[in-house]
Amino acid sequence: MGIYSMYILNGMGLWIGARRYYGMFFDPTYILIIIGVLLSLLASGLVKSTYAKYKKVRSMSGYTGAQAAERILHQAGIYDVQIVHISGDLTDNYNPQTKTLSLSDSVYGSNSVAAIGVAAHECGHAIQHNKEYAPLKLRGAMVPAVNICSTISWPVILFGVILSWNQTLITLGIIFFAVAVLFSLVTLPVEFNASGRALHILGNNGILAEDEVRKARKVLTAAAMTYVASAAGMILQLLRLIILFGGNSRDD
Repeated sequence: MGIYSMYILNGMGLWIGARRYYGMFFDPTYILIIIGVLLSLLASGLVKSTYAKYKKVRSMSGYTGAQAAERILHQAGIYDVQIVHISGDLTDNYNPQTKTLSLSDSVYGSNSVAAIGVAAHECGHAIQHNKEYAPLKLRGAMVPAVNICSTISWPVILFGVILSWNQTLITLGIIFFAVAVLFSLVTLPVEFNASGRALHILGNNGILAEDEVRKARKVLTAAAMTYVASAAGMILQLLRLIILFGGNSRDD
């Protein structure tokens, strides 16, 4: 479920709980949702503007994103990862299950500093996988449980509210949502480590010059902020759930 969908469902569903706690008055916990939305919008705007700026800067080496990715992987001794072109903008990803590194339209064939930085970041994930980086393994192991928990957390909470404020169901729903929050926190070191590996490689193998590495760092730092904002937003949502529903039910 996307972060904006969760905010909408959060606002609609938890209105019932807010009415129970605050009657017809303004629910002050909405401030937490507003902060989360603003953080997400700021992070999204930052990564788009930063990428747009540096995708216009062509690398002196002339490598495209795909060529840079292939060189980075081979230098790391990785030859069993397939590099493919996928549609979309900044839809780049590495799939450890299929060992496929997918580069988007604006990265695969582009020789910009931004494109090479993004491609190197995804290579960082492939290198993590190859070296069995512990946080990456933990995140992968959590995926099945997180998919289930993130899907059923809100329905369970709302069902508990509808059933005369069933605290057991509500608490169970909060626990399910907390699992998704934990996943977002585990994601942070994985993403920062991948960027760190990418910048180190780019600065030591001649794909980018020193000043170009600094520009790539700005792109990857902006991209990392989207994960920070997402994690912060989910923590704020969890805090709101605990404030509204975490204690024993109140009398009307």
